[in-house]
Amino acid sequence: MAQRTHLDDADCAIAQALDVVGDWWTLLIVRDAARGVHRFDAFQRELGVSRKVLAERLKLLVEAGVLTREPYQERPVRHEYRLTPRGRGLLPVLVALQDWGDTWVLGEGEMTATTQESSREAERVHALRGTRLPELVLPDRFGQVRDPVADTPFTVLYCFPGAYARAESYPPGWAGIPGARGCTFESCTYRDQLAEFTAAGATVHGVSTQRPDEQREFAEAEGLRFPLLSDAELSLTAALRLPTFRAAGVSRLKRLTLVVDRERVVREVFYPVRDIEAGVAAALSAVRDAGEGEGAGDGAGGGVSSG
Repeated sequence: MAQRTHLDDADCAIAQALDVVGDWWTLLIVRDAARGVHRFDAFQRELGVSRKVLAERLKLLVEAGVLTREPYQERPVRHEYRLTPRGRGLLPVLVALQDWGDTWVLGEGEMTATTQESSREAERVHALRGTRLPELVLPDRFGQVRDPVADTPFTVLYCFPGAYARAESYPPGWAGIPGARGCTFESCTYRDQLAEFTAAGATVHGVSTQRPDEQREFAEAEGLRFPLLSDAELSLTAALRLPTFRAAGVSRLKRLTLVVDRERVVREVFYPVRDIEAGVAAALSAVRDAGEGEGAGDGAGGGVSSG
């Protein structure tokens, strides 16, 4: 692989970082590793890259400490490639690149916490139907790590930009960002209908990129009786390529809802969510339809359009 840096750039962290991940294949490998792709053949299938190029890039990333190589089979010996802490440190870079692409390449260059139903961003999110959420854990509002997928027939993951116990905690200009407002109302609507979701066999989890202490303060102020999970490290965001926007220097999730079954398969997606009450009602209907379908021997679930 060609060397990218010059002697004059020896003290430039940007140049030194690009020497490791400046090739587009290397960042795409990191992207797919975050999505739960770990084996050589799976990388090749996802990327469509030659075996020679893939082997070179994997070797580079292992030597750079971005990936670790772990055996999963003895005869013949085969290895999996998994992100190290150094590799997971690249997740914000991937999310920032995606955000830039959604805003300036696929979008119109405007900051927004939502999208148009016909956008390519929405197509990407809706393509999550039928995919499997990789194994990962997120801290709850008490700092205890837990699987975002509960051990119930279904889990409703509603992702929101941010909610705070005090009005002065919101970033400047928050109310003027399209789609940002309504997080408190959304959480309280799930709170008020929690018994119905439970009766339908679903656990509700709220997810934002806020810190656990911020989530805890908000949850206590609003009397929430379900977990809020912090994706401040962007593990879930990068794994599912969820859409984000930047506000006050922080990557924030756009408002969307996923219905995931016990096997971690995404059964339904709602994005964009513009009418919050209708979005919560649609999520509840999707859970009920999926439960009835399974009871009838049909695991396909209900097809519900975005709210």
